[in-house]
Parts: sequence; C-alpha cells; structure tokens
Amino acid sequence: MKVLTRFFDGVVQRYLPDAFLFAIILTILVYLLGVTITSSGPMEMITYWGEGFWDLLEFGMQMSLVVVTGYILASTPVVKGFLAKLSRAAKTPGQAVMLVTFVALLACLINYGFGLVVGALFAVHVAKRVPAVDYRILIASAYSGMVIWHGGFSGSVPLLIATPGHFFEDAIGIIPVTETLFSSFNLFIVITLLITLPLFNRYLLKGADPIGKIDPSLWKEESGEETEAEVPQSVTPAERLENSQALSFLIGMMGLLFIGYHFVANGFDLNINIVNFIFLFLGILLHRTPRRFLDTVGRGVKNAGGIIIQFPFYAGIMGMMVASGLSDKISLWFVSFATEYTLPIFTFLSAGLVNALVPSGGGQWAVQGPIMIQAALEIGADTAKTAMAVAWGDAWTNMIQPFWALPVLAIAGLKIRDIMGFCVMILLFTFIPIAIGFLLL
Repeated sequence: MKVLTRFFDGVVQRYLPDAFLFAIILTILVYLLGVTITSSGPMEMITYWGEGFWDLLEFGMQMSLVVVTGYILASTPVVKGFLAKLSRAAKTPGQAVMLVTFVALLACLINYGFGLVVGALFAVHVAKRVPAVDYRILIASAYSGMVIWHGGFSGSVPLLIATPGHFFEDAIGIIPVTETLFSSFNLFIVITLLITLPLFNRYLLKGADPIGKIDPSLWKEESGEETEAEVPQSVTPAERLENSQALSFLIGMMGLLFIGYHFVANGFDLNINIVNFIFLFLGILLHRTPRRFLDTVGRGVKNAGGIIIQFPFYAGIMGMMVASGLSDKISLWFVSFATEYTLPIFTFLSAGLVNALVPSGGGQWAVQGPIMIQAALEIGADTAKTAMAVAWGDAWTNMIQPFWALPVLAIAGLKIRDIMGFCVMILLFTFIPIAIGFLLL
C-alpha cells in the first residue's frame, strides 16, 4: 500500500498540471483522436469544438451556485455549530477519514450536488478538529462520495428510463427503479462501498508521505472573518435597508414557502436547482441581514472561478466527441467482443472511458445509451443492467476527472494534484465491488 500510494501520489504531484491546463490538454487529445480515428477533418473538428463551447452554460452556472450557496450556508453560525459538533465524533486521523467518507457517500446517495458541498464543508470542519490528519486524504475522501452518486436517488439514468415519455421508451419501455436502483446488483455495490470505502480510505493514511501534508494555513479561517459582529448603527436609509432583518426574513420566508410547495407537488425531487434554492434562502435567513449575507457572498464567489472558466472547455470537448462520432466508435469497439454475459461489464468500462473524456452526467446516456441498449437487445443481454452499467461507468471515472472535483477543491483550497494520486487508488479499489456486481449478481 505504501509503495502504490506514494507512487501514484508522486507521479501526480510531478506530472499532473493545474485543472485548467488538464482541460486544455484533454481538448487537444480529443481533437487529435477525432481527426485520426473518425472521418472528420481538422477544420470540422474545430467547428464542432467552437459550436459546442457554450453548451454547458446553464450547468456551469448551477455548479458555480453549488459552491457559492454552499459556502454561504456553511458560514452561518447555526450550520458552523452543527458541523463542528458532528466533527467531534472523530478523535484520530483514521476516524476522521472514515467519518468524512461515510458522510460524503450518504450525502451523494441523496443528491450529487448536495454531496459535493456537504462532503467538502464537513471535511474542513473535521480537519480543524483533528489537525494531525493528512488534509489531502481527507479531501480525497470527501470527493470519493461521487463514485456512488449514479447508483443513488439522483442518478439521472435510472430516473430517466423510469419516466414515461423518455426518448428510448419505444425500444425498452419503462424500466422501474426496482430493476435498477433497487436491484440486487446495485444494492450490493452501494452497500459494499458504504462499508468498505471508509475503511480503504483510512488505509490510505498508512501509505501517505508525511512530507506531503498541506500547510494548515490554507484551510484555517482568517481571524475574525466570520464572527457574529454587532449590527452597525444605520445612518442613511440605504444603510437601514442593508441591515434590515425584516427584509431578509420576508424574502427568506418566500423561499421556504416555495420549497415546501415544490416537495408537496413533486415528491422528494432533490434536483440540483432545488438544492441551490434551499442553500440560498436558508443562507439569507440565517445570516439575518442583507449586509452580512452580501459580505459572505463576496468571499464565496472567488471559489467559483475555476468552474466558470473551465466548463466551456469541457463543453467544447463534448461537442467534438459527439459530432465527430468519436464517442460512438469507442462504445462500438467494446460492443464488438461482448457477449450476453459480459456486455454489462464492457459497457461499464466503455462508459468509464467516455466519461474520462467527457464528464457529462446524464448527457452521456443520450450519446452512449442507444448504442449499448441496442446491443443488449440484439444479443439478449439485460437492458436494465446495461443501463446501470452506463450509469456506474459515468460515476466511476469521476475519481480521475477534475471536472466534478472543482467545487470540492474550491471549498477546500487545494489543487487537483493534491488529491488525484489518492483518487487513483480509490478508482482501482472501487472497480472490485462494481465488477462483482455486474459479473456475478
């Protein structure tokens, strides 16, 4: 374990560039693959890239708000106190890593956006409680919760194919969640990861290089930054409005009323927009005055810079992958030697490879799903298991793709190279229960 952990950590620290440069290198790689493997010419690939460049604007805004609203809510005295109290359960570095991993896994099972924010924020509080823990492994453990999200309640693939009117209904009909999320193979994978991944991440501590610990000054709060200051004396009408608790209360209550209406009308629909809505309006209420709220926003917005500038590049990569047919070729190559028994595991591997190039969540299903489901229908493989294989492949290689790590890194104050060596180890370990689930159950 020491040899492997230090090897991957050392390689990543030495050779992995900043996440923005990683996106640029990935752009060039996909461009070259498109020119050489597909029938697309050099200028066609440039066109696909440019035309797709802005396709993730809505999603980029959603993820920016995940970081900002999560920071806003976490900066309130109530939430800070709760997270600090929960973090007291960890007394040693090993307990700290296991606790953060388990909380992140549970949160990501509920909703991936919720899990990203909660895992990272909780890890920071635990690090303050147990300063001897390796901070990089703690944040990697918080991010490792993302490996489970597509097998949980916000999994876009199982929820989509269980919805009447989905785009592939004519071929596979409606597949209920009892055959996907609550199937024996998916429950095995989820339960196994909930039990074993906290233990594995704790074991990573044995292989970590003590020299690689992060300076605690990167994550400690600045003195007095978020103390509950007294409301200043308001002189002008504008200042009175800025320090008005009544205004915050009124707009906050409007938000809470809509949240209640949403869940009454839609059931437990915890999508990314409603998560951001909840975080935003709870933050407004708990900060009590617009001035305190806006001061916190100013501190939180700086954490979203990486997301704002990098997501368009991933949208351009997605445009090249889809329009050139490169994603189709990757999928068809895996299908070419699959059997009824092995198609789900090869689907999982192909989805993992495509996700490493285009971490698109539900968008990957629209591109890859029809190919894999058609193959399953032709050779008699289980369509529900094949669909879930796409879902798990999409989640699995998130461990080595900075796309989803950006919100976590922004909250933690780290760079991608700080955690990626440990994430490679998590990727290798999690392959075992996932493969067993698809091959033996």
